[in-house]
Amino acid sequence: MTNVKAKIFIDGSEGTTGLRIHERFQNRDDIQLLTISSELRKDAAERARLINESDFTFLCLPDAAAREAVSMIDNDHVRIIDPSTAHRTEPGWAYGFPELSPEHRSAIVTGNRVAVPGCHASGFVSLVYPLVAHGVLSPDAPVSSFSLTGYSGGGKKMIADYEGENRSVELDAPREYALSQQHKHLKEMKAICGLNKAPLFSPVVADYYSGMLVSVPLFGEFLQGIDTPEQLHELLCDHYAGQKFVRVMPFGAEGGGMLSGNRRSGWDGMEIFVSGNPERMVLSASFDNLGKGASGAAIQCLNLMMGCDEAKGLNL
Repeated sequence: MTNVKAKIFIDGSEGTTGLRIHERFQNRDDIQLLTISSELRKDAAERARLINESDFTFLCLPDAAAREAVSMIDNDHVRIIDPSTAHRTEPGWAYGFPELSPEHRSAIVTGNRVAVPGCHASGFVSLVYPLVAHGVLSPDAPVSSFSLTGYSGGGKKMIADYEGENRSVELDAPREYALSQQHKHLKEMKAICGLNKAPLFSPVVADYYSGMLVSVPLFGEFLQGIDTPEQLHELLCDHYAGQKFVRVMPFGAEGGGMLSGNRRSGWDGMEIFVSGNPERMVLSASFDNLGKGASGAAIQCLNLMMGCDEAKGLNL
């Protein structure tokens, strides 16, 4: 008996995320990739044909194009996985971080519309969602976060800027951005965590290719029922117990009091660290912005939707 292969179309296969998803499919025997020629990749009719022919379509597109692609669907069969920002807080879309709760996992497994979390948001949500869900952090609490990322998160243009021969000397040093406090991930950070106000968020891009470190500093006085960082560590260990992709590291595991942004480059999981003292604590999530922060998470969602091992084709 011949196994039926799932038909996969990557709309936007020439972008950074689309290329990484395509690479990860090279050794899989359970899918059939539907391809579009370069000259037709912006042709609406051809895109619509392939989307509707597929079992699963990845929307590796700018937000407006992702919304347009969804409007092209004319059947109840095709299932959409969207790594763009367009649908992460939209009704009817599952949020693609299955480790947050059994309900999140179930919504991905059974859903036809799944939005892949943003890279910065993945780290923030992994740290803050459990605190709000368990009543440790009030939804009204003021929350801040900073995030260190490699330049690949900026897409082809930023990669070209950093890797060009005549690049600016400013690129030699880390650069803070989103200074207007209007980063596109703020909406999902607030909504998914159940916060009543968006966090104050300060991302920094530095001169290395990939890897991300998202940190959330917390004053002990704002935490309910938690008196020490060791207790906070225990709560997160319990929340993520048994998960393949999210590991809470032993307390004090950062070693030497430092964490680097690129320590998990090339890996598809996430490591969580708890540090600090009873007055001031720091939660940190270390992962690859192109892995658990993008294409790796997208394929994890696909695997769950297909009913196969969620780690299939991924590096854990």
